[in-house]
Amino acid sequence: MTENIRVYNTLSNRKEEFYPLKAGEVTMYVCGPTVYDLIHIGNGRCYVAFDVIRRYLTYRGFEVKYVVNITDIDDKIIARSLEEGRPAEEIAEECTDAFFQDIDSLGVLRADVHPKATTEIDKIIAAVAKLVHMGLAYESDGDVYFSVDRAEDYGQLSGVEATEVIAGSRVDILDTKRNPKDFTLWKAAKPGEPSWESPWGPGRPGWHIECSVMSNTYLGPTIDIHGGGQDLIFPHHENEIQQSQGINGQEFVRYWLHNGFLNMGGEKMSKSLGNLATVRAVLEQYHPRVVRFYLMNTQYRKPIDYTREALDEAQKAYRRMFNAYFSLNRQIMLIGKGKRTAGDGSMTEEIEDARKRIVEAMDNDFNSREALGIIFEVVRSLQGNMTSLSLEGLNEAGDLFAEMDRVFGLFPQEEIIDCDALEEQIELREEFRAQKDWGRSDEIRDSLLEKGVHLKDGADGTEVEVELRPICC
Repeated sequence: MTENIRVYNTLSNRKEEFYPLKAGEVTMYVCGPTVYDLIHIGNGRCYVAFDVIRRYLTYRGFEVKYVVNITDIDDKIIARSLEEGRPAEEIAEECTDAFFQDIDSLGVLRADVHPKATTEIDKIIAAVAKLVHMGLAYESDGDVYFSVDRAEDYGQLSGVEATEVIAGSRVDILDTKRNPKDFTLWKAAKPGEPSWESPWGPGRPGWHIECSVMSNTYLGPTIDIHGGGQDLIFPHHENEIQQSQGINGQEFVRYWLHNGFLNMGGEKMSKSLGNLATVRAVLEQYHPRVVRFYLMNTQYRKPIDYTREALDEAQKAYRRMFNAYFSLNRQIMLIGKGKRTAGDGSMTEEIEDARKRIVEAMDNDFNSREALGIIFEVVRSLQGNMTSLSLEGLNEAGDLFAEMDRVFGLFPQEEIIDCDALEEQIELREEFRAQKDWGRSDEIRDSLLEKGVHLKDGADGTEVEVELRPICC
């Protein structure tokens, strides 16, 4: 079953057959947020993308152990702490809570473990000490650096030569280094900064070593998948390789997966450039599942151009998909209650073909865009044939939607509308219409319309279309 999955490995720059280290099990680590502010929609794209990958691997029969870390000590957190006159840990905790609220809203399942850097300090110090002992790192004035001159095959992931490291992002150039290319493992404390005791004096961990230690602690020395945004390839993931393989003496990651940028105004969305929209701000304008659909309607490695027009189009498309799913379930319910009669039509062959093609699309480096297009083919068939289908045919379609919800997380009917309460209102309105009490009938229709529920009276009874409105305040 699983031998047909192919993934694009950044390390080899090609698609490869996916074979985890241990048959039937997958270990996956994705770099989490540095919690100094709200996450933006570009960050959200990463967590949605790898949520879909994790869900799909589970759907295909793997047992997935998934870790997403929290970087809760960092220069940016300290800078905000000093700017606002608040403790760094208070800011980190506040922004961590906000992060979970935002990814929960986007339908991202929690990882099996969300370790925090500050709870792993002892392990980080031990890892740094081992690198020093091995001669791969050195201490200078309370700081500890990894010696890039001792690295094996530096640039294997990014293609950046060791001599080019100076031009990379988040690389400090300091006089205390033996070589300006070297990167920080441990930072000596400055007055007023959070710090921990270490063999080199009070200080705090560097960014790269945190992920190496947390990955090793919770998933082991060699993991199957390491993910993150393309901006992390260099220097973060490049440096993780050197640290981890230096510490453990074995391969660190078998498959490196990186999601594409979310661009705004022709540039990568980022806090440093100031061209961003936070997840919170976007959810004030669009329903969370619309945003989730928008983010996964592009294959995860491809860039997305963020525009209001693109989100509006996604909203229209997802509304069609959701309402087909909603109408399907409602039709099944009404037939079950004896209020509608089923037809004799079948969708067996179409459903089986759609399921097969969706799996083929997702097996091809998790092509969610192609898979969603196939679901829309089923949606179009349902919209034209709903009342002519047998109960068996309706249930077959319902089973497909339920399966795809396990992968894509797009059909939260219960979060959008209370179906039982809605049917009570529709039945009451039908009673008023039978009595020709148009006033009270219209009151119910208008009341539902205010909630985004549109009623359409037809020969087959009252149909419902749900308008998906923002739920974030």
